[in-house]
Amino acid sequence: MEIMVGVLGLVVGAVGSYIYSNSKNNARVRVADQQIESAREQAERIAQEAQTQAETTRKAAVLEAKEEILRLKQESEEEEKRRKGELQRMENRIMQREESLDHRNDALDRREEQVSKMQSSVDKRRNEVESLYAQQEAELERISALTREDAHKEILDRVRAETIRDEAQILRESEQRVRAQADKTAREIVSTAIQRCAADQAGEITVTSVHIPSDDLKGRIIGREGRNIRTFEQVTGVTLVIDDTPETVILSSFSPVRRETARVTLENLIADGRIHPARIEEMYRKAERLVNERIQEAGEQAAFDAGIHDLHPELIKTLGSLRYRTSFGQNVLQHSVQVSALCGLMASELGLDEAPAKRAGLLHDLGKAIDHEVEGPHAVTGADLARRYGERPAIVHAIEAHHADVEATSVLDVLVQAADAISAARPGARRESAEAYIKRLEKLEEISNAHDGVERTYAMQAGRELHVMVEPSKVSDAQATVLAHEIATQIEDEMEYPGQVRVVVIRESRAVDIAK
Repeated sequence: MEIMVGVLGLVVGAVGSYIYSNSKNNARVRVADQQIESAREQAERIAQEAQTQAETTRKAAVLEAKEEILRLKQESEEEEKRRKGELQRMENRIMQREESLDHRNDALDRREEQVSKMQSSVDKRRNEVESLYAQQEAELERISALTREDAHKEILDRVRAETIRDEAQILRESEQRVRAQADKTAREIVSTAIQRCAADQAGEITVTSVHIPSDDLKGRIIGREGRNIRTFEQVTGVTLVIDDTPETVILSSFSPVRRETARVTLENLIADGRIHPARIEEMYRKAERLVNERIQEAGEQAAFDAGIHDLHPELIKTLGSLRYRTSFGQNVLQHSVQVSALCGLMASELGLDEAPAKRAGLLHDLGKAIDHEVEGPHAVTGADLARRYGERPAIVHAIEAHHADVEATSVLDVLVQAADAISAARPGARRESAEAYIKRLEKLEEISNAHDGVERTYAMQAGRELHVMVEPSKVSDAQATVLAHEIATQIEDEMEYPGQVRVVVIRESRAVDIAK
């Protein structure tokens, strides 16, 4: 408002100055007067409008402030009511808790009073018992004419005598039982060792025959006073057997790699014609390098065929040495590659990852490469070797479990077991000696004939089928079914070889067919 009044004064002053400077011209004076009057009216109108607007603004501000004060007052009243409600609820809870505590204190006081009364009763009863015990003890001492210490000593002497007698009897019985069990266990261990070291079995896996052009070379191989054959055996670590077999010498060793190295050495010596200690050592070093190269190539090729490219170099070398290892005539390296492929196929069919299955299948027989150096089952030694060179625990466990040396705990373990059995059971995959074949058939017939009611037994299809003829008067149809299951279960428990044996129990015209 003051600013507008000031502006109006400036306008009036300017107009007055203008009129004063031009007072000599009457026309202009009148115009100026009119303009001054108009400016004054306009200034008054503007001042009035400004005053009206200011009053309106003041009233609006006052009204808005009143509304804000009213709103804050309402909010304050609501907040106060809420807080009063919360305080009231808290006060109620506190009062309830105080009442509960009061009740509990009353109960504890009553319980304490009861316990105090019971304790007084127990103390009184204990005093009475102690008094009676003292009276009885005194009476016993008077009757027996023994003091307490003497009676205690006498009882201990009797118990000690009886204990010593019982202890001696138990020791004699235990000694006899342990001695009998030890003799039985020792006989089993010795008989098992003899069976495992039988000549017909060992000869198949530890002997290599080498053809020579003529028998005249046998003398040169032996050398003067046997120096050539001694040097050959010392250098190669292989036993050289020269007998009456025409144009043949035999290399014997449990290590297939040593036998192969010795075979290459001997063939090179025969081809060269110069056989003496220095030449033997030279040819052995060449043969050793050649065999090591072949082993490395075989291991790398097997890993490549299985699609595995990150094996430890030592595992590749050990895997390659299986090229010269056979099991029942089956090449173990080829068998491992087949098992790897089978594991991958079965894993794929099951929707599992093929890579670990192939890896476990390829490495499952690693232990056969070192079974002549390390004692124990080849599954366990192979697992230890794989663990030593950083294979994953799942792969190691699958190797260790493929012959049930440890319990199978995963699908991978079962896959390796199944693939190993499939590869070994393929027709023609493995062979056995005539003597082992006859023993197996005899064992099958022996198991069957040991059951009551069996009249005759025929092992057929190379031992894959067992036809059991029973006496109808002794074996009913139901008993025939039970008998077939018993024979099949016994065969499964007592015999180990790949494949299945079909047990057919024949009673008159009815046959019961069980496969195990």
